[in-house]
Amino acid sequence: MNTLAGYAQNEVAGMSEAELEARALIRTAAALNKVKENWETSKDELSSALDKNRHLWSILASAMKEDDCPQPPEIRQNILNLASFIFKRTVEIMTNPEPKKLDILIDINMNIARGLSGKA
Repeated sequence: MNTLAGYAQNEVAGMSEAELEARALIRTAAALNKVKENWETSKDELSSALDKNRHLWSILASAMKEDDCPQPPEIRQNILNLASFIFKRTVEIMTNPEPKKLDILIDINMNIARGLSGKA
């Protein structure tokens, strides 16, 4: 293992679950934003970016359905509602791709990440 990979692995190991979730949301938002900002040259990456985002939100939604989820019921329902919206918007974007339609997905990810990081 090279030094950089070892450092990255140690950094992730020391993060809380909220920090890891925030980081994942930021990374998927960045991938979506890259496609949006470079639409003509990056739109072939749209499907991959949307798949990563949908997969992340599937994980988040599944966690909200777990019996041992520490979140209050209202938060759990809000996350599930957001996930449902994201899944619908993803299908809409895949059916009729436009860069501006990515804005809401990017904004949701970044706002949730800020909340998880404690940076309102």
